[in-house]
Amino acid sequence: MYSIISYVLFLSISSYITVDVGRRCYNAGKYYLEYVIHDSDVCRTINKILLGCYCLLNIGYIAISLTSWDPVDSIEKIITVTVIRIGNIMLILSVLHYMNIFTLYFLRKNLTIK
Repeated sequence: MYSIISYVLFLSISSYITVDVGRRCYNAGKYYLEYVIHDSDVCRTINKILLGCYCLLNIGYIAISLTSWDPVDSIEKIITVTVIRIGNIMLILSVLHYMNIFTLYFLRKNLTIK
């Protein structure tokens, strides 16, 4: 029973984080992309591709994370396991975000279309 509660908590919190961060990055990223690439159609396409890859990567990590779940037999363990898994997702999201920013920053001369 505790494992099911832990699964539900993890899935609901990680889904919310994934959707919310994806939406925020999509909305804020279009301005940065328009600054780097001066073609709005190309910017929109790149931004949609980044959002799709982001969602697929996070859903895949969440699914893999569920397969390697430790058995949960107490409320303390529910909190511990769930928080560790959500913390891992947040760390991965931040690393991916900064990798995208640095990649676009270093490639901006090649991406700039005038």
